[in-house]
Amino acid sequence: MGVGTGWRARAACGMVAAVALGAAGCTAGGDSPGSGGSGARKPSASPTPAWDTRPGSVAAVGDSITRGFDACTILSDCPDVSWATGSSARVDSLAVRLLGGAGATAHSWNYAVTGARMADLAGQVSRAAAHRPELVAVMAGANDACRASASAMTPVADFRAQFTEAMRTLRTRLPKAQVYVASIPDLKRLWSEGRTNALGKQVWKLGICPSMLGDADALDAAATQRRNTVADRVDAYNDVLREVCEKDVRCRTDGGAVNAYRFGTDQLSHWDWFHPSVDGQARLAEIAYRAVTRRS
Repeated sequence: MGVGTGWRARAACGMVAAVALGAAGCTAGGDSPGSGGSGARKPSASPTPAWDTRPGSVAAVGDSITRGFDACTILSDCPDVSWATGSSARVDSLAVRLLGGAGATAHSWNYAVTGARMADLAGQVSRAAAHRPELVAVMAGANDACRASASAMTPVADFRAQFTEAMRTLRTRLPKAQVYVASIPDLKRLWSEGRTNALGKQVWKLGICPSMLGDADALDAAATQRRNTVADRVDAYNDVLREVCEKDVRCRTDGGAVNAYRFGTDQLSHWDWFHPSVDGQARLAEIAYRAVTRRS
């Protein structure tokens, strides 16, 4: 589940930037310079909206991780165990933790699509917006790094433009919705953990994330450089997620927590040793809930 050293190093610096709107300096109770004694005051700065730790509805967007792919049966989505909106008691999803079981069933929606990349996010947001969710949970970007080769990965500038467009779409349709953005998992750790299983490596040969998982046992300079290139790109993507989110006062990230999570094979699907298992989905739900309910 991403490498993200730059992301983690800056995580301690805070999650959401307070954006100053129209800061104007008038002295309390007095006329501003040049006012001619009119007593008129410039409007005060708009306050940063308080984060609601108990939103009344949740929509999820993203890729196969949020669809619970390969968590229950091979080559199948299993949204019941999705970290974001699933109903399974074994996961205790973000929606269930926030809304309760019945509330999650009635007021959460999963618009993630297996195989989706960042370019697909704006369309998912548009569909989710029809429900007017109070919180939109985002986990996207792994498929932009998991390509046929390292050279085929989405360029960072394109990734930034696509995420910015998705956030612009969201703000146009849902001006008051809160947004939680999860970091991209550490793909290099996924390789290092999954390669200990012979079956997993055979499954990877079917074409799962070749840019990172191809030739899993190769440790030569070229293979090491390839994996490091993918890891660096995940790091750059995570920086983009943080930076774009910081520009929106109703957006917060996980501070790199998903990327930094030290998962093991118990958190990986034993169908493909790549996607999260049910236990892995539960760990993602815990991280999301901590981030969403954090008071500061």
